[in-house]
Amino acid sequence: MTHAIQGGKITRGIYYGYVFIFLAYLLTPLLITGILAFNNNSSVSFPWQGFTLKWFFSTNPDQLGVFGEKRMLDAISMSLSIALSVTILSTLLGISNAFLFERENFVGKRFLYLLMLVPLVIPGVVLGISILAFAHRISNLLDTLFGKGSGRFLNPGYWLVVFGQLSFITTLATLVITARLKRFDRALEEAAMDLGASRIGAVLLVTFRFLAPAIFSAAVISFIYSFNNFNTTYFLIGTKPTLPVLLYSRLRFGITPQINAVSVLLIIVTGILGISSLLPGREKT
Repeated sequence: MTHAIQGGKITRGIYYGYVFIFLAYLLTPLLITGILAFNNNSSVSFPWQGFTLKWFFSTNPDQLGVFGEKRMLDAISMSLSIALSVTILSTLLGISNAFLFERENFVGKRFLYLLMLVPLVIPGVVLGISILAFAHRISNLLDTLFGKGSGRFLNPGYWLVVFGQLSFITTLATLVITARLKRFDRALEEAAMDLGASRIGAVLLVTFRFLAPAIFSAAVISFIYSFNNFNTTYFLIGTKPTLPVLLYSRLRFGITPQINAVSVLLIIVTGILGISSLLPGREKT
């Protein structure tokens, strides 16, 4: 009995030690980045030389802050604009796909479902290059058929990034919403129709209300994935970079306090959005 108790204590000690090491490995770099973002030291290193917010708000040409540099703000604006478009489109397509795969039966349904999952296992670099090559061919074909400039919207830039990100983010949104729809009792729709609601009315008032937490979570996940995407976006963005692409171009020349400040903002915003996506799904028991 004593040996069993001691064995249990050793097992728990190993488990807690592993958890501590894992969390330390994960969080220590983030903690150091956060500290250095507020350190009044342009060399991005310790020792601590005083608290400052200039890496966020400074307009000094020699020490520009995140919100004091036009190119950085343009990159953030581009990322936000793309992420919002991708979020809206992927969520709408995710809802449609969820109802299609969960409610309808048709020839090739399983094959189409597996085909939808393919972009998730394709490396982002390969996906970006493939979409770029395909879009270039279609753009040239449109220019030939309808005149020069007809395929301009498929040139590297805003809309090509949106289309490229939709190819895999829509899949994520579909999976999140489908998982929730599988748990829905269709008898509730029938009860609503028995009480006088139309089929569309029953879906909107009953089914969509049940799906609301999943739809919100899918939208948040889509936004986070789109805003932070680099691999696919890098090949499709054109001359106006998104924030991840701009950060990559600057990291090649070394880390700056401004990059640390941007990282802190991304950690905070992503953390808030991630937590908010979990809250609506909590159900009272």
